[in-house]
Amino acid sequence: MNSVSIPNLALAQAQTYRVEISQQAAFANDHEALPAIQQLGISGLTACRKVRLFFLQGQLTPEDIQRISRELLVDPVTETFELVTAETTPIADQVIEVTLIPGVTDPVAENLVRAAHLLGFAPLERAATGQCYRLTGSVTPAALQQIATGIFANPVIQRFVINEPITAPFVPPQPPDATVDKIALCDADDAGLVAISQERRLALDLAEMQAIRRYYQQEEREPTDVELETLAQTWSEHCVHKTFRAKITCRTEGDTAPDPQVINGLLRTYIRGATERINKPWVRSAFVDNAGVIAFDDHWDLAFKVETHNHPSALEPFGGAHTGVGGVVRDILGISARPIANTDVLCFGPPDLPEAELPKGVLHPQRIAAGVTHGVEDYGNKMGIPTVNGAILYHRGYTANPLVFCGCLGLMPRNSHPTEAKPGDLIIVLGGRTGRDGIRGATFSSMEMDQTTSAIAGSSVQIGHPIQEKQVLEVVLQARDAGLYHAITDCGAGGLASAVGEMGSQLGAEVDLAHAPLKYPGLRPWEIWLSEAQERMVMAVGAAEWPALQAICASQNVEAVSIGTFEASGRLRLHYGATLVADLS
Repeated sequence: MNSVSIPNLALAQAQTYRVEISQQAAFANDHEALPAIQQLGISGLTACRKVRLFFLQGQLTPEDIQRISRELLVDPVTETFELVTAETTPIADQVIEVTLIPGVTDPVAENLVRAAHLLGFAPLERAATGQCYRLTGSVTPAALQQIATGIFANPVIQRFVINEPITAPFVPPQPPDATVDKIALCDADDAGLVAISQERRLALDLAEMQAIRRYYQQEEREPTDVELETLAQTWSEHCVHKTFRAKITCRTEGDTAPDPQVINGLLRTYIRGATERINKPWVRSAFVDNAGVIAFDDHWDLAFKVETHNHPSALEPFGGAHTGVGGVVRDILGISARPIANTDVLCFGPPDLPEAELPKGVLHPQRIAAGVTHGVEDYGNKMGIPTVNGAILYHRGYTANPLVFCGCLGLMPRNSHPTEAKPGDLIIVLGGRTGRDGIRGATFSSMEMDQTTSAIAGSSVQIGHPIQEKQVLEVVLQARDAGLYHAITDCGAGGLASAVGEMGSQLGAEVDLAHAPLKYPGLRPWEIWLSEAQERMVMAVGAAEWPALQAICASQNVEAVSIGTFEASGRLRLHYGATLVADLS
């Protein structure tokens, strides 16, 4: 039976409702949960029932919520729904409730709001999802805590409560924040430089910090936080591949030669070097763009991109692999190609590893493997891109840091990818809005992992939005065929900083960050500039072509805005409204 109780919660003059979606009795038990709990060495539980939670906020009546629940949330064949108040007591011996941390991307909730608006429920302002686990049996409070963190919730991106109703995970209303900090760098000694790098998680070594100090001493000013974060992501291991590019001096065992062997970079010597030695005419493009390109026939080219998403997947397996797939799909889009197939190679620790041998702060290999494989399949399926092949390997060396190697294949008409922004072009951002998830993804991925990593790098892990990226895909291909942009790239590691910086590297750019669409207010300028997303692209578009691009975006329900212009100034100038927040050569 569907029953209704009128809630008395309010936030920002809007009513907040909680809807519980329950499986009918024949489908109620979560048969995967109990074996996982028993694997932790916890006994005494006889049943686990999972209930889906939805929090809906807006100027809506209970009757509105009932209709939204019937038409969008519940499967009438196997599920029932109940609209409850925060005071409703769940029927179970023990209860664990879980939601995402406020601010973490919630794709299901975003799509729910969009669908509700299409049905005529414009007053629905915000939505959020969660889970309620109702456990039957006897278990200690300490064991409940272990179950919550070991099975049902990942503290990197989720919050949980035990034996009480969880609150709606909405970001509290807050005003825009134009705060820009000046970093005292010019007079800092070497120890101070290292401390700044560590405190801000810049992942820059002493020599790099010294180079930055010299630049600002010549400028006779201190860097802003926006500028320092920009340099850190640009110089990160993730973006520059410093290890692959570094000179390596080595001597093999038993070698009596007077001089050691010098390898002038693994990338230059073995990877790029092999491509150059082969020197095949069908290699159309390599090492210069988001993806490599080879000829397919006289009219079509194939694009291919692979990358690892190891650190994020070690912390949040589903989200890490999810955005790993989304990232390579995004890179194929970034060279104006249509993604047609995915591939992956996945390496995990032993699935039967005893809990006693698990390093502190590390997720069990079984949990990592389950989350990663789910993330890989989920992203591709929702975009309609099949995973056509792959491999899985288990080894103790991957226990703390799995290898999540994702790849995507794309198809494009010959010579269909424009690459040169022109002076006066508008800087167009389209797709997903900017939030705090994905910030410092480049520098986080460049750090050495230890047991503290998950505690300090949660905001670096994203949750992908494949439905939104699918919409962006259709916009890009239509705009490509209509010749509406002069250059395009993605908002990968570094977000707008890397996208606008790369596209404007031979020109210059003037940007107003106050124009960037945000998921919620309160982000500071450096956060807006650095936030990564799979489902956001940047285009260089002539003013005359902008209306036609807007029409295509509207047809696909994709948000697009102009945040500035490319200019032949040789400078990167960022504003937040009337405030200049960065000015770099």
